[in-house]
Amino acid sequence: MSNFRKGSFGLLMLLLLLSILATLVVVDAGISVPINGLMIHYYEKNTTCKSAEYLVKLEVKKMWDLDHSITPALLRLAYSDCLVTGCDASILLDGKGSEKTAPQNSGLRGFAVIDRIKKILEDKCPGIVSCADILQLATKEAAALAGAPKYPVYTGRKDGMKSNASTVDLPPPSISWNKALAYFKLKGLDVLDLGTLLGAHTTGVTHCRYIVDRLYNFKNTKKPDPSMNSTLLNQLRKSCPRTTKPGQVQDPVVFLNPETNSNYSFTNSYYQRVLDHNAVLGIDQSFLSSTDGFRIAYEFANGFQDFKLSFSLAIDRMASLGVLTGDKGEIRRNCRFINADNPGNFSN
Repeated sequence: MSNFRKGSFGLLMLLLLLSILATLVVVDAGISVPINGLMIHYYEKNTTCKSAEYLVKLEVKKMWDLDHSITPALLRLAYSDCLVTGCDASILLDGKGSEKTAPQNSGLRGFAVIDRIKKILEDKCPGIVSCADILQLATKEAAALAGAPKYPVYTGRKDGMKSNASTVDLPPPSISWNKALAYFKLKGLDVLDLGTLLGAHTTGVTHCRYIVDRLYNFKNTKKPDPSMNSTLLNQLRKSCPRTTKPGQVQDPVVFLNPETNSNYSFTNSYYQRVLDHNAVLGIDQSFLSSTDGFRIAYEFANGFQDFKLSFSLAIDRMASLGVLTGDKGEIRRNCRFINADNPGNFSN
């Protein structure tokens, strides 16, 4: 097993490192290299709102100091936005039948964080900074505060004009590795992106309803998932009983990674938990059903730096999906409404 790090996967990580270093050199040199029409420091170089990124950083730090859980909340929000119709802030739109009303998006948080940042930016430089960029910038800052790498965010996105729950095709937490990979490939991402972005489950919580099948009736066997460590199984059953008594929380939450729990820190311990059969979600444990998945988990469990480098690249790739630039989309004045429907337009 120790030899594979010297083989093809070790070469993959070397290429990944070179890609990240190339990006950093570009950033440090101040050269703008468009990615899907986006660029580094778009607002500083092309608008009058030159302090936009600094203001986002400042506000995220204030909110993170009060509530560390904004890190997993924003990571999930960014994922839920980008993997559907692209990174166009459509997940932020209110309204009957909008994306945020889809069952897959139940429990989404972080909207108030974006609202607060948007208000400050609109007061400072109205009509310039998109909600789509705010979401990506805020996610980066919150993740970095938790211990993730401070990856460069390419900006210049416009906001989408529509949001429809019927377009939400996010896979369930119990999906198999092969089906999850097929979904990622459909979106233009690959196996390393999948294995890396799942690492965001190193922090955050999930509702019991997403794991109760693993605990009591895995694949209709009326038995627990045999791949789950028995100690973890017993712990989770205490938090997620088969039936709840009057007065008990009907659908409690459990930490995705008990090692980081309420600290909401970003580490590579998630991957060691996968290897030890201590993953909470079915999709996380399914790493071990694939040779590539096993190699990724092993690589990142034994190398936090490898994970951080890969995370920087994978989240940038995700954040470039389906972006709107130029004359496509708009700059919303309120992230919850397209400009034509903004209630503020009708006030005296």
